[in-house]
This record gives sequence, structure tokens and C-alpha cells, in this order.
Amino acid sequence: MAEIIVDVKNMTKQYGRQLALDDISFQIRRGSIVGLIGPNGAGKSTIMKIMGGLAFQTSGTLELFGESSEKGLNHSRTRTSFMIETPYAKAGMSARENLEKQRLQKGIPDKGCIDEVLELVKLTDTGKKEVKKFSLGMKQRLGIANALMSKPELMVLDEPINGLDPEGIVEIRELLRKLNKEEKVTIVISSHILSELSLLCTDYLFINHGRITDTLTAEELSEECSEYYLIDTDNNERAGAILTKECGIEKLEVLENGSMRIYEGFDDIRRISKALYDGGVIPLQLARNEVNLEDYYMKKVQANV
Repeated sequence: MAEIIVDVKNMTKQYGRQLALDDISFQIRRGSIVGLIGPNGAGKSTIMKIMGGLAFQTSGTLELFGESSEKGLNHSRTRTSFMIETPYAKAGMSARENLEKQRLQKGIPDKGCIDEVLELVKLTDTGKKEVKKFSLGMKQRLGIANALMSKPELMVLDEPINGLDPEGIVEIRELLRKLNKEEKVTIVISSHILSELSLLCTDYLFINHGRITDTLTAEELSEECSEYYLIDTDNNERAGAILTKECGIEKLEVLENGSMRIYEGFDDIRRISKALYDGGVIPLQLARNEVNLEDYYMKKVQANV
């Protein structure tokens, strides 16, 4: 079994009367890519800030690489890099100049690390171009380059693909995948672009109102993401009766707007369609789809409102 490198137990964080984290517990395995998923204000950034030492829990414990004391956590954070909120960079300096400044501040003796990370994030050809002239995607990649200089074993990234165009999103996804596979970096990442997380993550951690609502692996998510037919008609109430009584459909879900999902009978869809017509119901939509990470997330959010 993979080593546990992050272990959070019964953690609570309170700002005045506001409870940002409510008795949460979770673990992160070495070599995983963990998607931290939840709406704005759910507690994602608070978790990341506590991991980075930018905030402190009100109660409960944080353990990084087996260390939980203040001194031990500070040492463990040298094995971890963080990109929380907007990546830091001096607008009037080049990528190399920014990284050199950060290298000195971090006390990294090896100057060659700058060339290594610039090549990893594909910024070697930016030369003396000032960061203020960078695209948002280039700035995000520079932030990741900065996080990589210390050769971290764990990276914590808050919205690294926020605001990127499709090409930039793909670039960041492939970079993170490469870091995980080739450099063996464990990654914790938050994003509202759930379709991207579903292409990248090995594990998912759902949080809402400061509470962990669910944890599952990519394999478990795949089992949850079954295929279905979405059915909408001019009389959904009657259609539901026909589907259950005439067609023998047992796995049927009625959505808030009245449309339905059926999770069986795919081989008999023509018979189902004919039964609806014969019953005086006109199908307006009959489409085959698949439950994805976004569907799963929405269901979890609605269940915890």
C-alpha cells in the first residue's frame, strides 16, 4: 500500500463565528493526483493554506511526511511546494530573472535548476520578455516553474488552469501528468473545470460547507459513471408510468425539470420509443449519455444543501 504523506485528522478552522472547516479528516497517498472539489467558499483554499503554513487550524492535526509538530511541519514543507491563488512574479522582470530571485530567496544553491524548470514548463524561448507581456497560460506555467525549483515531492496547486484557453489547459494538464509519472510528484489540485480533473486525477476529495462529503478513487468514479438515456416528452408523468409499467424499466431517475434518465433497456430503445408513441406520448428528447464527474459532483452538492 502506498505511503500516506498527508494525514488530516478532525481538523476545524474557525474565523470568528464562521466555521470554515468542520471536523474534516482525509489522507493523501504518495504518487496520487488528488482533485479537491467544491463550490466557492467550501473550504478548499483554507485546507491548502493550512498545509502551506499560511493559516493554522483551530483544532485537529495536520501531518506531512509523518511530521506533526511545528518544527517537523516546517521541515516537511521544504519537501512541498505551493501555488495558492495568483502565482507570484515581478511584472517588469523576465521569467529567468524571476526564477533567479526566487532561487536566492529559497536558498537553492544549484543555478542549473532554472534551466531545468524552464524546459519542463516550455518557457525556455521567452528570453528577456517581461512577465507583464506573458499570456495568462505563460504566467501559470511560470508559477509552476517556481514551485518546481526546490524539486518537491508534493505540489499543492489552487486553480492552476483558471482563465486559460483550451490550448493552455491542455499544456498544464500534460505538464502535471508528466511531473506525476516521470518525476514522481504527488499533486493536490483544485479546479472548477471538472472535465479536466476527470482526465488527470487518481483520487477525488469533495468538500461542501467546510465538510468532506465524499472521497473516491478514479476507479470508483468510473463505476459510478454509468451510461443512461435522457428522455423528455410532452407528458413526462405519463411517460414515467409507461416506462415502468409497460416497458419494465426499474432503474429510472426523475430529474428536477421532469425529464428522466433510464439506466437499462438500451437494446430495446426502439421498443421503448414505440411504447411511448402508442401510449400517446411524444418524445421530445431521447439521447444516450454518460454520468460524468460534473454530474456526480452536482448530485453530491444537492444532497448536502
